[in-house]
Amino acid sequence: MAQMSRTWWGEKFLKALEAFTDPARLGRGRSYARGGKVKSYEIAGGEVTAKVRGSINPYFGVYKEPLYTTTVQLRAIPPKQWDRVIKNLGTRAGMITRLLLNEMPEGIETVFEELGLHLLPTSRQDFSNHCSCPDYANPCKHIAGVYYLLAARLDKEPLLMFELRGLSREQLRAALLKTPLGRALAESMAGEEALDPDPITSYYTRPQRVEAQAIRYGDYWGEGMTLPAEPPPALPLLPAVLIRKAGDYPPFWNQDRSFVETMAELYERVRKSNKDGL
Repeated sequence: MAQMSRTWWGEKFLKALEAFTDPARLGRGRSYARGGKVKSYEIAGGEVTAKVRGSINPYFGVYKEPLYTTTVQLRAIPPKQWDRVIKNLGTRAGMITRLLLNEMPEGIETVFEELGLHLLPTSRQDFSNHCSCPDYANPCKHIAGVYYLLAARLDKEPLLMFELRGLSREQLRAALLKTPLGRALAESMAGEEALDPDPITSYYTRPQRVEAQAIRYGDYWGEGMTLPAEPPPALPLLPAVLIRKAGDYPPFWNQDRSFVETMAELYERVRKSNKDGL
């Protein structure tokens, strides 16, 4: 198979398509995707509608290069099932953080499998396609070309997979923010955003002339000089947010107990020790 996707989710998406599609049509579909034969496509309500330039084929009575209308769609997950998925996701800090950052979390499929569902397609039953071309096969090369372009777009926009399954990215974010953990993580992430640096005209520090001032050593080192009082540091909105971003079971953690819970207990012990002066 020629490389048409660079991410694990894009490759799994194509693997399901290639499992039941004629290899010859897949090859022509890849060439259609690379050669600009898919003139345009749009996604609305989870359905992809594309205009694909066909080929002249006297066998089918096609003597002028046609423009076919192609639609592809994945089987949507019902709203009630999405509620179960969000509830399951709502206890996993690492996955929520990645999703709020518009990234595809590792192990996301386990969340769906625990509920008897799957996010990425696995068989022919997940696909629904139609093309106005005269080819009897489904998917035809025009449909395959659209799927290859869609896989390339999924590489850049992984949360599009949720939209293809019936939950828009806006709905996904809103649902995650309704969970206590999602709301706390979002607030912490907002507090960590770096400020935009001020633009400068030079990379070098320009010397400045200043007037020397007479300073009495007694005034400078006198006992009357005190440091200005500083306000106590504000507590973070979510303790140990960096720890929580790693998730309950990060790759380096081989214990049965949650990594987040273990670190939270350790932090609490350190806090009490400092408070008691130990």
